[in-house]
Amino acid sequence: MGFSPDWLALREPSDRAARDSALMHAAVAAAGPKSIVLDLGCGTGSTVRALAPHLPQQTQWRLVDNDPELLARASAGIAGSSSTYCVDIRDLEQLPLDGVTLVTASALLDLVSREWLLELASLVRVPLYVALSYDGSMQWTPADPHDGVVTEAFNRHQRGDKGIGRALGPDAVEVARGILEDAGFEVSVAPSPWKLGPEDAALQKALVEGIAHAAAEAGEVSALSWGATRMASAVNSSCTIGHSDIVAIPPEPAAGETDALS
Repeated sequence: MGFSPDWLALREPSDRAARDSALMHAAVAAAGPKSIVLDLGCGTGSTVRALAPHLPQQTQWRLVDNDPELLARASAGIAGSSSTYCVDIRDLEQLPLDGVTLVTASALLDLVSREWLLELASLVRVPLYVALSYDGSMQWTPADPHDGVVTEAFNRHQRGDKGIGRALGPDAVEVARGILEDAGFEVSVAPSPWKLGPEDAALQKALVEGIAHAAAEAGEVSALSWGATRMASAVNSSCTIGHSDIVAIPPEPAAGETDALS
């Protein structure tokens, strides 16, 4: 599981526009006045750039990724205090959770497994802000007769193993809601769809190319021709790609429990 800096840069403006404002501000409030934020799968730091203007200036960031190049880019853009951790997030026991007041992740939840999420819910005892999880829905204008079958095939592909077991894919948000509520968290969910128009043609083309190849790998014979048609018409088309954001607030800690570890 890994993403190129070019793809992350291309999608960042649409990610920022899509985030649900109310949940983002709820996460900021939950982080507290002496915020220590752990960002899982930080990439180039898009979550930091989205949240930092709303957090206290002295916020400490703990950036976790398995790519040293992405970690270097992420930390270079932070004005305040930050630490980087080149960690394989499959091993949650390695996470630097001590003292953390908020755990964040963006565009990650749909790539992980149910087992991984169960372990995370058992370890973390601070608020979680998990944004931009793909929910399985796509709408395109103008429509194409193959939109539905390509989406179905892409969603099958998204449920494959992305490096952390069988991925939750488009089921991620509902599965996460159930797991977190069972662990005692108070969970709030809000839609955060990408709404892309002709001005986003470069992102549309990159997105369509990825969807088409994934759908073809999942067995949809029309996927590549669908992709070629959609890429050629990106300057005249629009799409809405469904995502959702989650804020989860843990139960009150037991006496003596003061950090993120249970």
